[in-house]
Amino acid sequence: MTRTVRGVASLSLFTCVVVASAGCSIRRMALNSVASSLSSSGDTFASDEDPELIRHAVPFSLKLVESLLAELPEHRGLLLTACSGFTQYGYAFVDLDAELLKLDEYSRSEKLRERARRLYLRARDYCVRSLELRYPGIRAALARDAAGALAPARKEDVALLYWTGAAWGKAVSLSLDRPELAGDLPIVQALIRRALQLDETFGDGALHEVMITIEAVPEAMGGSPERARQHFEQAVALSNGTAAGPYVSFATGVLLPQQKRDEFIEHLNKALQIDVNARPSLRLANTLAQQHARYLLDRVDDLFLSGSPAQIEVLAMMHAWPGSFRDPLKNPAASPETRKRN
Repeated sequence: MTRTVRGVASLSLFTCVVVASAGCSIRRMALNSVASSLSSSGDTFASDEDPELIRHAVPFSLKLVESLLAELPEHRGLLLTACSGFTQYGYAFVDLDAELLKLDEYSRSEKLRERARRLYLRARDYCVRSLELRYPGIRAALARDAAGALAPARKEDVALLYWTGAAWGKAVSLSLDRPELAGDLPIVQALIRRALQLDETFGDGALHEVMITIEAVPEAMGGSPERARQHFEQAVALSNGTAAGPYVSFATGVLLPQQKRDEFIEHLNKALQIDVNARPSLRLANTLAQQHARYLLDRVDDLFLSGSPAQIEVLAMMHAWPGSFRDPLKNPAASPETRKRN
């Protein structure tokens, strides 16, 4: 009898363990299913015509992604989604707000820029985690020899390289007074240049658009107005002239520092001539870029002032690295390569 009771007890314990394990497995399968769905979402946000609606909807999505990452810390699709999401939210609804307040409410603008910096760094760290999973030790290697560290990257890594460079680059642009971050500019340059080598057509010119702002830095930091113009022309060509972002980026990054008022106005007006409904996947990006263009045109007299070269340089640096991200809030992690890896 005792032996029978012990047998039943052992069987019951074994059954509980099996059920618990199955429950664990089912839960993890469910989490992976949700994670894969989130990391392969389409362009619902990017095609929306109401920026304010997206402004209030995105934070919930980002926190949901972070909650899933707490359970699935090595899900590379989710890591890319978090990286791209925080970068785009930081630019579209924090950094751009700061830019629009810069001349009127400088103190508030600076507070928003600080928040944007934190969001970009948060985004960068998610991307770097994904890079580390694919290429162990790459974070340290980037600091030693960025180009060499990125040599093993392949075409399927382009989206990750793009968003890592975009997040890191925006953080650097807001930290030129912080040597610990400003010194990372060569890493940003290496990330985007490697992505260009692998697939310059990515995002219909998105990489070239980022390179406009990278090349717009002072020549002492490795920038080149001539190369920036070349990337601008490539970005326009690859997007078939349907993206407003390149025009605004070139105007603020190159033409404003050079104080070329007429060409500055011409490029911003070209951005405004683009039909935001002609290409739904760029509707939100173009709407935000045109919002920025209108603001700049309204303030032309404030932006182009007579003064000493030093004063003009300071004014130009205030508006450097405006950037813009192709398909804001559209998830680039939907590529077949990303889904296959997860």
